[in-house]
Amino acid sequence: MSNHKNKKRFLLMSVMILIFSITLLGCSSELEENSDSTSEGSNMITFAWPRDIGAMNPHMYNPSQLFAQSMIYEPLVSYQDGGELKPHLAESWKISEDGKEYVFNLRQDVKFSDGTNFNADIVKKNFDAILKNADMHGWLGFISKIDETEAIDEFTFKLTLKESYYPTIQELAVVRPVRFLGEAGFPEDGDTSKGVAKPVGTGPWVLDEYKVDEFAIFKRNENYWGELPSVEKIKVKVIPDAETRVLAFEKGDLDVIYGEGVISIDSFKQLESTGSYRTSISEPVATRQLVMNTNKEQLSDERVRQALHYGFNKQAMVEGVTSGLEEKADYILPKNLPYTAKVDIKPVDYNVEKAQKLLDEAGWRLPKGKNIREKDGKPLEIELMYNSAESIQKTMAETLQAEWAGLGVKLNIVGVELTTQVERFKANEFDLNFFSNYGAPYDPHTFVNIVATKGFGFREAISAYPNKDEILNQISEVQQTIDENERQQLYTTILSSLQEQGAIVPISYIKKIAIYQKDVSNFTFPANRDEHPFTGTSINE
Repeated sequence: MSNHKNKKRFLLMSVMILIFSITLLGCSSELEENSDSTSEGSNMITFAWPRDIGAMNPHMYNPSQLFAQSMIYEPLVSYQDGGELKPHLAESWKISEDGKEYVFNLRQDVKFSDGTNFNADIVKKNFDAILKNADMHGWLGFISKIDETEAIDEFTFKLTLKESYYPTIQELAVVRPVRFLGEAGFPEDGDTSKGVAKPVGTGPWVLDEYKVDEFAIFKRNENYWGELPSVEKIKVKVIPDAETRVLAFEKGDLDVIYGEGVISIDSFKQLESTGSYRTSISEPVATRQLVMNTNKEQLSDERVRQALHYGFNKQAMVEGVTSGLEEKADYILPKNLPYTAKVDIKPVDYNVEKAQKLLDEAGWRLPKGKNIREKDGKPLEIELMYNSAESIQKTMAETLQAEWAGLGVKLNIVGVELTTQVERFKANEFDLNFFSNYGAPYDPHTFVNIVATKGFGFREAISAYPNKDEILNQISEVQQTIDENERQQLYTTILSSLQEQGAIVPISYIKKIAIYQKDVSNFTFPANRDEHPFTGTSINE
């Protein structure tokens, strides 16, 4: 695969996932005319979302919302706890010895919500529609490697790649674009990039009523092939303002508030403290990281990077800034992702004396009568860029500024819009930057791939690593490795080396929150960061 294609794929992914996942976390025209006139029975869960659900096109991106797409459309395989990939619309699959051919045995008891059959022909039609716009989906690694799609018989589908690419099965679990639209949903020309005729899927929910920018009501698909949801309907109210969401919840207009950053930490803690509601906090979904650009002279020495890591009280900062909603991170990827459990690195504990010693050894001395260290007449002055809309990043930046000042390091902090943050990171125009990995089901392969991608930011950030070329070769090798043990060893080596040399500092583990009325029960967080959370959730009548 060319570097150009790699760059294109992962730069697109950076903008797409950062905007709709990290910072915050339609449907047919005939539905848009409906008003909020449904009779709201007791067997319905109502929750709020900051924006409209979008066009409900399984093959396209914003403005369609991931959780809503996952209610209607399903994958061949599903991502479960601990990174386990389980059969879903495919009962089983077989991979050839060379890692290029994937044969899927499809379930024979599945129908779309309009009663039509799910089979290999419709799987091929969906894949072919996606491949017509392959450049649009190039961020997903296996798409550009597809050589052929084939419906072998009614319930057997074959996917042939140009070269082996082990994350193929894991990437088939993502919410978009490889989920399946029924025949009636395709436009006349078959080009789903321009829209769908109607949202017809195989999932447990059907879009029933919809008014743009106001609400959407999903009703249970009574002909669903799997276990039927406990509740009959899910109502999504569009409430852009976080505090308005809190007020609606307190009034009883909402049953559930769920997601990342959907309400402030203070609001969550206040609601929790009343004892009137139930709350849940998920396992880590991603790591908040601090990326240091080793291209910059002040950060090119590993001792300086390590000194900065030793030189702030991570535990106190994370606890103070997030009130316990996040936890101190010792690893650059959470340990609940595939291949990460065996990464074993000694945590960097707060140690000001060690930080000062490392800076001294690196030649950055504190001149008498000054409070900023210097080397060859240059001050130890660096800049940290953060997303101005993210209060957690801002407060953490201010904390680092104060703590590092005590070491003799001048940290300038600058808040920018998310798009500017992404652009500057890609252009290598940064000293330090906040970042978060993408989580399940994208990592670890997506994270290491972007590290290797020219023009993203990470590759430049690790430019001073003595073994940079070796790391890049290992990242290329791990994608095509067929042997499971060899793959595990490569990931352990790659992730350990990236972290040990200090350009990527783990800060905290990001988690989802949920707060719900006491008549809501059996709420669980999905293993897939982007899936809907309503499987099994019930409401007491």
